[in-house]
Amino acid sequence: MQLELLNEQGQATSKVDAPDTVFARDYNEALVHQIVVAYQANARQGTRAQKNREAVHHSTKKPFRQKGTGRARAGMTSSPLWRGGGRTFPNSPDENFSHKVNKKMYRAGMAAILSQLARDGRLAVVDSLTVDSPKTKQLAAKFKAMGLSSVMVIADAVDDNMILASRNLPNVLVVEPRYADPLSLVFYKKVLVTKAAIEQLKEMFA
Repeated sequence: MQLELLNEQGQATSKVDAPDTVFARDYNEALVHQIVVAYQANARQGTRAQKNREAVHHSTKKPFRQKGTGRARAGMTSSPLWRGGGRTFPNSPDENFSHKVNKKMYRAGMAAILSQLARDGRLAVVDSLTVDSPKTKQLAAKFKAMGLSSVMVIADAVDDNMILASRNLPNVLVVEPRYADPLSLVFYKKVLVTKAAIEQLKEMFA
């Protein structure tokens, strides 16, 4: 598989050889959907909590007499049928939302996403991408010159200048290969990979 090599103006100057095991895999929509959903589910925190009829603050006094009112009989106001009462099946703070995905499935799914991005022209290679100082304006100017508005950069090494310069750009994400996730690969319109990062991706997902 050959990927386009972009210059600083965003123009394709040549081609770069990339391993077919990572960038020329068949697209498996069901597998990609599974790993994206699992990634989002595993990021959830089960911190929400609701009260049942035992935990809700209420009085144990009978609201009204048992007979003669024409209303349904009621023993206390903590009933789930009442406004302000407890929940029937409350959410607990230790709720587990995690999905299990086998390592082999995850690697195959990530390779399928990268391969489809390459086929769609949404993935390209750059020699390197660095900034001299931690200035957001400097990095934004580079992406503007390349004609990129929504971009994910997978670099072999990310220094402090790059982290500080990119963190305030809303549609820019700069990560090392080990932090690349399926949701970001699908979300951003363009993915730039440095030459040195290609070998790391091959070791991870081939």
